[in-house]
Amino acid sequence: MTVGTATPGPGIASWPPLDDDKRAFGQRLLDWAADDTGLGPQLFLVRGAEGSGKSHLLAWFLAGAAGHPRTTVHATVLAAGLTAETFAWSLGRQLGYGPLSPAHLLDRVSQDERPLLILVPDLHRAGAGPADLPSAAPETLVAELLQPLLALPHLRAAVEVGTSGLLAGDGVEVVDLGEGDGRGTGQASYAELVAAVPRTADGRPDWSQAPDVVLRRVLDEALCTNDQGAAVRGLLADPGFLVHGSATALTAALTDERIPVPGRLREVWRRAAPELTAYHTGGAERAALLHAAAVDTDPDLTEYLRPLARRHWWSAVWARRALPVSALALVPGVERGLLASDPTGRLRTYDVGSGAELGGTASPSVGASDGAAAPSVHPAFVQPRSVAPRDARSALLLDRSDALLPLVTEDDPTAAFALERIAEHHGSAALAGEESLVTALGSGGTRSPYAVVGDRGGTVHVWSLGEYQDVPRSCRVHEQPVTAVTCVDTADGLTLAFSAGADGAVRLWETSAEPMPVPVQQRRYRTTALAAADTSAGPVLAVAWSDGELHLWHVFTGRVRVLPWLHGCDALALTSDGLLVIGDPEGLHAVRLRLDVLWER
Repeated sequence: MTVGTATPGPGIASWPPLDDDKRAFGQRLLDWAADDTGLGPQLFLVRGAEGSGKSHLLAWFLAGAAGHPRTTVHATVLAAGLTAETFAWSLGRQLGYGPLSPAHLLDRVSQDERPLLILVPDLHRAGAGPADLPSAAPETLVAELLQPLLALPHLRAAVEVGTSGLLAGDGVEVVDLGEGDGRGTGQASYAELVAAVPRTADGRPDWSQAPDVVLRRVLDEALCTNDQGAAVRGLLADPGFLVHGSATALTAALTDERIPVPGRLREVWRRAAPELTAYHTGGAERAALLHAAAVDTDPDLTEYLRPLARRHWWSAVWARRALPVSALALVPGVERGLLASDPTGRLRTYDVGSGAELGGTASPSVGASDGAAAPSVHPAFVQPRSVAPRDARSALLLDRSDALLPLVTEDDPTAAFALERIAEHHGSAALAGEESLVTALGSGGTRSPYAVVGDRGGTVHVWSLGEYQDVPRSCRVHEQPVTAVTCVDTADGLTLAFSAGADGAVRLWETSAEPMPVPVQQRRYRTTALAAADTSAGPVLAVAWSDGELHLWHVFTGRVRVLPWLHGCDALALTSDGLLVIGDPEGLHAVRLRLDVLWER
């Protein structure tokens, strides 16, 4: 943050209207936020009783802040009902890191070079879960997260604390809005909340129709009843409540190992919680996320959720939770064949439709230049981070050492010669100049298999794997190193190459013409994987980003859908009938995309 003389801040007249009795408080908040000298307090506390207008003051500030660069708010986290963990997930998402644990969030914020301004309404209402656990007290959130964040010199926060003494101390600016109108002080009991839930024809609670206040409060109130065990167990055993109830309250309750849960709900919920606590309000989307977490873990919950999940535009089909997956590609010539590599170098082939393993660990032969099968290579020495299969017996690998390696599992001189030519071409180019060092490898093609190579200088090279090619089709597409590549051939004979650069740009190059002059997407995050297919809806590109987002791009219209996923994504494969396979730190997962409704809003 720059230290010096403050320039005049924005005047209150340029902000939305504010009640006369709050204008002085509003101007103080504006002056504090616009002070860029680095000499003022980092913390602005908004105090006052219920109904005094505390939250309204912060909402008023947020509504006008976007129009003034010096008052830009980077994150607003409503703290009511949040624990340190769920608060960290929300703040991490808004700052662009994705959901992180408190420790990892603190580390990322400490490395962020931006001067950050955050708003925290309702800190005094923070905390969730059983009352005898630290997570139920707002003081825990303060001690574990807010105070360490405020120790960082480039972060400032405006925080609503009610009449509590939270965060009080020297060097803090405080406004006190005084007495309120007393509204909102009453609170319904567990029995009253349950009674407000509509019932189905057979008498079960219909949580999809329950009032918002019931969904937010009923689990907290169940934890306070005399018959706490039965009330909480009843809610946790009801999949309808898992889909519609407060995700933050459920997350806090399920961290208490003393509470018995059905099946493997605790494990499933833990896997899905970072996404479930985001702003996924629709029941079908919540069901799809929870169902994806339950597949291959909790059969009963999986089957219950499957019909509801299938109503959504994506739903999980199968999962194989084993070793992490570092590389993934469809196998040309093998119907529904999928080649996957884990970080140790083990290669396996799966049926893309069912996830069934078609072959055991491959024993690759690398460098069969004389037409004979080369010695088997121990996985410790070949660790693919990308694969481009030629067929079921041969592929091109991009090793973690940035070397292109031909892989041949049988005596196949033709395959060995073609793959070695590609590896030799790029190896020689890299020796001549560092800008030619290979940084990305992808595959694609339905009529004929292709390998797509990206290099440090931003050039994309497209090779045919179906026939010998002395040199590739090449074009400099990026100003930065290429981080991911793929391609697809369309029904009308086009070959579309997609590539991502280190600058966060995703670009399209139709290989018989010049690349598009502008990126198809530009974000400030790194692309971790690409996959493309020519589907019944036209060409579709899947893009995975380092902040955890997974985007689906309809090539001909430019429409984009964001698929929320449960983990970071390291590898992707996409079939022409809309089956998206994701390789991530937990293994392999297949998701069915409903192409008929994918682009609807």
